[in-house]
Amino acid sequence: MRIMSSKLKRIVVVFLCAQAYALSGCTTTANQDLSVSEVDPYEDINRKVYAFNMTVDEYVAEPVANAYKTVAPDVVRTGVSNFFGNLKTINTVINDVLQGKFQQSAEDSGRFLVNSTVGLGGLLDIATDMGLEHHEEDFDQTFAVWGVPQGSYLMLPFLGPSTTRGIPGAVLDTAANPATYVGMPVQVLQVLEVVNARANADGALKFIDEAALDPYVFTRESYLQWRNNLINDGNVNADANDDIDELLELEEAFFEENDAEKLTDQAPDKN
Repeated sequence: MRIMSSKLKRIVVVFLCAQAYALSGCTTTANQDLSVSEVDPYEDINRKVYAFNMTVDEYVAEPVANAYKTVAPDVVRTGVSNFFGNLKTINTVINDVLQGKFQQSAEDSGRFLVNSTVGLGGLLDIATDMGLEHHEEDFDQTFAVWGVPQGSYLMLPFLGPSTTRGIPGAVLDTAANPATYVGMPVQVLQVLEVVNARANADGALKFIDEAALDPYVFTRESYLQWRNNLINDGNVNADANDDIDELLELEEAFFEENDAEKLTDQAPDKN
């Protein structure tokens, strides 16, 4: 499967965090004990914000991302992702400790050390080749482990899906990121990270548009399922695993069809 699949799993769209990266595609809420009205009590407002985000994405983010993909080769885009992903490893280590995952915190510390040195400041992901796999931990997950309830689903302008628990978690994640405190060069690169994330999520957004009867519901359910999967370290129930497998098959078929169409379009006309 192409590299976009890993981007889908991380749900990293800035203007429409749908992941993109959406791996569940369920029609029920992530918390089976709650009704949709309880999980998404502000649906009317959220839908309006979702429509706003889509408009911003169509007229601003997508054209910029397309221009970026035109001038930036794959190796540059991969390097940008690796660099900022490496910085976020510090946040992962902090939350490893706060969740009592001490062995994982040691592994993630080793990953950060290897990529920051041998990996040229994180531009190269050497640690993965050495068997130090990437983990994704943040303060929202830590709050969940500590027993803080998820709260209501929220669609934020420009930022995409979140929850009432996720907002303070995101604030602390930002505070724990070293890039927040450095000077202008890295701040400029952070803008590039946003553009880079949108460029990498292009296939995912098209997948959502074609696969979902209601993109808003698809976005909400996939986001909540994705967060639930992270919080439980992948130990979701069998039905959820079946939903994820089914959507992965749909996603794979979608990308294979798109790739085939591109090859057909690029083939020389024999007539």
